[in-house]
Amino acid sequence: MTVDDPTTAQGDQEGPHPTQALDDTVHQRVRLGVLTIAREADRVDFGFLKKQLAVTDGNLSRHLKVLEDSGLITVEKGYAGRRPRTWVTLTREGAQALDAELRALRALVQRLEAPRRGTSGA
Repeated sequence: MTVDDPTTAQGDQEGPHPTQALDDTVHQRVRLGVLTIAREADRVDFGFLKKQLAVTDGNLSRHLKVLEDSGLITVEKGYAGRRPRTWVTLTREGAQALDAELRALRALVQRLEAPRRGTSGA
């Protein structure tokens, strides 16, 4: 198959391409990492996120701000003993956005793994 003709869809699949369902806010590597880690816990500490995602304080802070402004997480500041701490919690909207992102990624993988028409198995 060639991609020269824009009217020819791979495998004659109908509907929009799965990548159209990807959310730019969620799909970015660090933000996707924050959402998935937050999904695994009730709340997650800033320091843990920083270590797991291998980012700087400033970089992580910026991504958390984007997610918080989008309503996908809540950020809670407080203290553990005398040490200031920041905790992140996934919101209901964040869980829904993550679910939608995972569905889009699964659809993309299925599309790519589907046998192509007109090809032999060899």
